[in-house]
Amino acid sequence: MDSEVLEFDIGLGGGSSGRDGDEDAMDISHHVDEEDMVDSPLPVTWGGSGEIYLPEGDLLDLEPYEGMEFESEEAAKAFYNSYARRVGFSTRVSSSRRSRRDGAIIQRQFVCAKEGFRNLNEKRTKDREIKRPRTITRVGCKASLSVKMQDSGKWVVSGFVKEHNHELVPPDQVHCLRSHRQISGPAKTLIDTLQAAGMGPRRIMSALIKEYGGISKVGFTEVDCRNYMRNNRQRSLEGEFQLLLDYLKQMQAENPNFFYAVQGDEDQSTGNVFWADPKARTNYTYFGDTVTFDTTYRSNRYRLPFAPFTGVNHHGQPVLFGCAFLINESEASFVWLFKTWLMAMSGRPPVSITTDHDAVIRSAINQVFPETRHRFCKWHIFKKCQEKLSHVFLQHPHFEAEFHKCVNLTESIEEFESCWLSLVDKYELRDHEWLQTIYAARRQWVPVYLRDTFFAEMSITQRSDSMNSYFDGYVNASTNLNQFFKLYEKALESRNEKEVKADYDTMNTSPVLKTPSPMERQASELYTRKLFMRFQEELVGTLTFMASKADDDGEIITYQVSKYGEDHKAYCVKFNVLEMKASCSCQMFEFSGLPCRHVLTVFRVTNVLTLPSHYMLKRWTRNAKSSVMLEERSNDAYTNYLESHTVRYNTLRHEAFKFVDQGAKSLDCYNVAVDALQEAAKKVAVAAKNDGKTTMGNGRIRGNSASDANRANSVSGNHHASSNQHLSEDDMDKKIRELNNELNFASRKFEVTGSAPITQKLASSVNSH
Repeated sequence: MDSEVLEFDIGLGGGSSGRDGDEDAMDISHHVDEEDMVDSPLPVTWGGSGEIYLPEGDLLDLEPYEGMEFESEEAAKAFYNSYARRVGFSTRVSSSRRSRRDGAIIQRQFVCAKEGFRNLNEKRTKDREIKRPRTITRVGCKASLSVKMQDSGKWVVSGFVKEHNHELVPPDQVHCLRSHRQISGPAKTLIDTLQAAGMGPRRIMSALIKEYGGISKVGFTEVDCRNYMRNNRQRSLEGEFQLLLDYLKQMQAENPNFFYAVQGDEDQSTGNVFWADPKARTNYTYFGDTVTFDTTYRSNRYRLPFAPFTGVNHHGQPVLFGCAFLINESEASFVWLFKTWLMAMSGRPPVSITTDHDAVIRSAINQVFPETRHRFCKWHIFKKCQEKLSHVFLQHPHFEAEFHKCVNLTESIEEFESCWLSLVDKYELRDHEWLQTIYAARRQWVPVYLRDTFFAEMSITQRSDSMNSYFDGYVNASTNLNQFFKLYEKALESRNEKEVKADYDTMNTSPVLKTPSPMERQASELYTRKLFMRFQEELVGTLTFMASKADDDGEIITYQVSKYGEDHKAYCVKFNVLEMKASCSCQMFEFSGLPCRHVLTVFRVTNVLTLPSHYMLKRWTRNAKSSVMLEERSNDAYTNYLESHTVRYNTLRHEAFKFVDQGAKSLDCYNVAVDALQEAAKKVAVAAKNDGKTTMGNGRIRGNSASDANRANSVSGNHHASSNQHLSEDDMDKKIRELNNELNFASRKFEVTGSAPITQKLASSVNSH
């Protein structure tokens, strides 16, 4: 054939090109390697027919030879690839020659995928930074097959090099080679059918392996199947994206408070979308202290690019704060989403946020919510553990229980660290890469590091109720975008009805009380039903605990709280008697917003009969969604707080210290203090002899006259006093002795300044009463 040709080298320079062309041929290189696109199978159609050419009959066992003829270029390519599969190597097209007359291809060269060498073309790489270096796969192999087009239209082998300079792949691994990873038409049909039924790539591959009789006969890998399914979903979403926008526009037209936003131009075929209806935005004002961003629908669970923002309402039920469809899941996309969501929620960031373990999401949260405590979902990490450590689970049946115990039941950071090291050493996992990764992130998922922050969970060891549950039972693996909105609206309606039912039960039914404690009755009237039941568990739990005083500095008393007979496992409770606040080493109140049994045990032994207002978080009460505050009950709580003998004693002692310091500053102050103390002592003596005839209840004085009330208030300073217990004369004598000791302390102090006689006079005045 007399023609001028152009030659295109699709391989990379440096190896044998197989060219025997003209001096004026053009050489164009294209940087493609077998492993550069390892996650994508080759297309299964060659030429324009849309059909795969498969050699038949004797061609299946033939070895190429010069002069061998084929009906078409596609037939030659298919034959050489089939031969390569039998032998154990992968092929690619190296060069082509086209006719200058009509541009038709007249020569092809197919080579071993390991032909040539990488990056020897300096012109190609000098201006391009290689961000992710690839594995070196090219070793200069010379194996090739060249074919030319004849005048008859047939293609003939013009050159064949059989020898390879590398090891060939055994038959059971050939399906991993790129040129042999082909998804056939029947396989595509089966994948489409199973995907529509909601099956994931792993289960689909299992079905294909069973259908074809082995992975090597399937002809492609699970990664290829996953990518094919992803492309299917992408094409489907592109077609349904306009439906999503139309729905959101309609909702906003019906209610201007309906919020939605699209990243980029709405005219694009796809893009990230966020929306929040008015109820979701209102819910956030009540319960937006802790948020869960649930991305599991887009990954292994439902494979929808759907991610709701949820929280927990006053009944412990999941509540919605908005939804997103994420087509693009880059860091920039998450930053846009979080900023958009924050704008829809009036710019108030949450105290805490829980997400899946994802480095991209973590980076975006750090940028948008720098002050918010970010936690990885522990439950998802446990699920991932079953996958990453499946071999350990099989070999060591007790490992899972020990792992859970190490994470959930350790009481301090030191205990967790020690337990973790013992665990990884025991099972020889110190060098396990995934375990090292989650250990490095332990401060974001191990409870002992997170207990100082509010996450609205009733138990440190439980899985968050909000995670993965709001749309459960509505959205499933076979849900497409076209079906989604009907199911979405059904889920909203169902969740709203459950909240209404919980409100009704709280307001119209009374729980069964299990103790005679006024605190239990008080809690039953304040908390919602579910929260009260959880509080009741803690209150009843105090019956098995005892508290012993470990330290007392006048303002803060430290107690060791433990179960009977378990002194070795004690919790430390610090009780500030002036502020009515107790903090426990278990940090349950900080984490869940409910007082723990250890704090309640201290309240029991110190006779604090009702729950101080500090422990009644409005978000857990039946008034959580109203503007009514708990102020009318706060004074009662403070009054009832003074019912405790221990609290009264410590409060009086604290006031006495301040009285002595002020009264001894000068002679005039001293004289006033002595007169006031003598008068007060007389009044206290009268009150003790009356044996409670002038008592207080619910913060109100019950006595013979208004003057009695005024005098009582003057004794208690700025506090509202309340007492259902009456002091005996012995108790009064004890208090005076305590006060006398404090005055003696002041006497010793004034001996340094020469004021001892005055102080002794004050002390003797007290003794006379």
